Amino acid sequence: MALSASDLTTRRALFAGCLSLLAICCVLMAIAQRHLRRRAATVAMISDLILNDSSPSFLVDPQGEILSANGSAQKRFAKDLEETLSSTLKNTLANPSGIVFRLQSRADQEGAAREDLVTRRGHIRLAVHQAGEEMYLWRLEDVPAGAQATDGPALPMILVGRTNAVLYMNEQARKIAGGRVKTLDRLFEQLPVIPGTVCEIVGTNGPARVRICEMDAGAGRRALYLLPPGLETMSKDGWNVFQDLPVPLLKVGQDGDIQAYNRLAAGLIGVGLKDKVHLADLMEGLGRSITDWLSETLAGRGPQQSEFLRLKRTDKEVFVQVTLNRVNEDGKPALIAVLNDATELKSLEAQFVQSQKMQAIGQLAGGVAHDFNNLLTAISGHCDLLLLRHDQGDPDFSDLVQINQNANRAAALVGQLLAFSRKQTLRPETLDMRDTLSDLTHLLNRLVGEKITLTLSHDPVLEPIRADKRQLEQVLMNLVVNARDAMPQGGQIRIVTECTDLEKPLERDRVRVPPGRYVTVQVSDDGVGIPSDKLQKVFEPFFTTKRTGEGTGLGLSTAYGIIKQTGGYIFVDSTVGSGTCFTLYFPVLERSEVVAPAPREEKPKAAAKHGDGVILLVEDEAPVRAFASRALRLRGYTVLEADSAEAALKTLEDSSLNVDVFVTDVVMPGMDGPSWVRKALKDRPGVRVVFVSGYAEDSFGETQIKIPNSVFLPKPFSLNDLTDTVHQQLH
Repeated sequence: MALSASDLTTRRALFAGCLSLLAICCVLMAIAQRHLRRRAATVAMISDLILNDSSPSFLVDPQGEILSANGSAQKRFAKDLEETLSSTLKNTLANPSGIVFRLQSRADQEGAAREDLVTRRGHIRLAVHQAGEEMYLWRLEDVPAGAQATDGPALPMILVGRTNAVLYMNEQARKIAGGRVKTLDRLFEQLPVIPGTVCEIVGTNGPARVRICEMDAGAGRRALYLLPPGLETMSKDGWNVFQDLPVPLLKVGQDGDIQAYNRLAAGLIGVGLKDKVHLADLMEGLGRSITDWLSETLAGRGPQQSEFLRLKRTDKEVFVQVTLNRVNEDGKPALIAVLNDATELKSLEAQFVQSQKMQAIGQLAGGVAHDFNNLLTAISGHCDLLLLRHDQGDPDFSDLVQINQNANRAAALVGQLLAFSRKQTLRPETLDMRDTLSDLTHLLNRLVGEKITLTLSHDPVLEPIRADKRQLEQVLMNLVVNARDAMPQGGQIRIVTECTDLEKPLERDRVRVPPGRYVTVQVSDDGVGIPSDKLQKVFEPFFTTKRTGEGTGLGLSTAYGIIKQTGGYIFVDSTVGSGTCFTLYFPVLERSEVVAPAPREEKPKAAAKHGDGVILLVEDEAPVRAFASRALRLRGYTVLEADSAEAALKTLEDSSLNVDVFVTDVVMPGMDGPSWVRKALKDRPGVRVVFVSGYAEDSFGETQIKIPNSVFLPKPFSLNDLTDTVHQQLH
């Protein structure tokens, strides 16, 4: 078929465009090859230059990867030589990553940098030079004793261990102390030594005052720097002495403006730090005006103590511990602020506060659940009594059914509170996750709707676990419903099960999963995702990203409580715009623990005949007691009531009184249920017991085991639940 003129023109244009694109690609490839050849030639040339250098030398790229190491470096670091310079120096320096970054940053600005460092084996000098494009030449020299820090004034330094033992003192520190000391208490009048404060030391010329600066030296060690007296009357030129001090320092004027700072302070505070900026523009969170804090310290009214503040950095969250010290400059007062990075400390504090808060909420949830269960027992029980007097044709029947159904919904909500507080009663059994999900698939498909596809993938060799099937199904339904709600336009939910061997402990999200064999269940979606600032809150009770009325915020906290009570672990990973994945870990049940259920003999059920027994009902909640007594009397039982354990024991003092069953609450004012029952059974050993409680059975499970012929009936219970339980105890 002949092509039209426009089609020919279009094809020629496309062909010409492809040729142009191909030509551009060829040029770029040629440039890249030339760059690689030039880089390789530079690496080879520098490697030849440092080949026979007696000092260990490395050629390193900007990311810290070693491109070349000379013979001396390979010999000295034979056991430690790794891909990066920081990893190679890990057994030489306490904080190699920070030192390498600091020196490389200075080399970017000045072309070269060097620093004398104290190690366990003595002094070393680490130097770096820019070497061509995107390469650095690092050189390590051993510094002879007495020859350290020839390029500037040295600061007295003491290296201290965990128990305040002095591990090392440089020459300047020995001069101040009059020789080598073994422990800090031989040098300082008062312990502990607080960084940033002025302390008195016992020196060669009597007591002397020094300002303490501290840095972490790794492995539980600390490096204490004794700032010379010149700091008290420090001039602008004198401040240059402290530029390389390994402690962040700020000089603050009377008006709160920054007058000077050293390099570490600039790295800690970030780009916002510059001359004449006010301290309040850099930090926040004092709880009062920073200007007032500075004024009190300048006037000498405020105590010399540290304050924890949050830096106003936009790139990350950083907390600093700030200690202010009053100094004089040309007769005018100023402040020296000694900073310590307290981000990790505040993070641990936040974690501790969070755990305390969650524990308090858990205790509150258990108490609230108990009170609610008593109320719901009375509501649903009296509703059952009314339903006995109304048939389906009665106009009030539908209203009573609504009351009953909503009471049951409230009971389910209370169950979620108990699950969150991990105080519910579990009925663990041996489960195969494939069978559990197979039974649940039909319900899950109905939950997700038509817009969403639910796919399941199983490990062909899936080992058994031990869990409560009903509670585990609730967890899976919660996760699937959340995944559905995260995809309003539709998508795919994937459930994947597999067996996983952890050879090493898995540590993440402040949790340590011990090594072993686990069955993992992953529930993932392609939804909107969870922002990182909310990701750590998803398991908190009542936290929800849904709108008001669309969720209670108890779904994931309930799932968390059930999984933890089962002995498993749950983690969440999410990317905004890409989706969320929940991963559940369940310990594999050992083969020796797997017990095949014995076949049960089906016995014919006895006819439900009531009305042939005497019941002693002990309940301190009057509405519950009124419902229970009426329910039992309607079934023909003789009911004796008591509102406390003491009243029950008083009733049983009548030896002529025959009682067949004790129905008693567990938690009551005064004597509790198990205590009075044990006393009563001494004289009436044949009486059977029904314990009722709004708390979980596990809260007194060990006590119940010690009481013969006893069963547990959780609140809220219905009329039939109560009467059937009593009937079974009697027969």
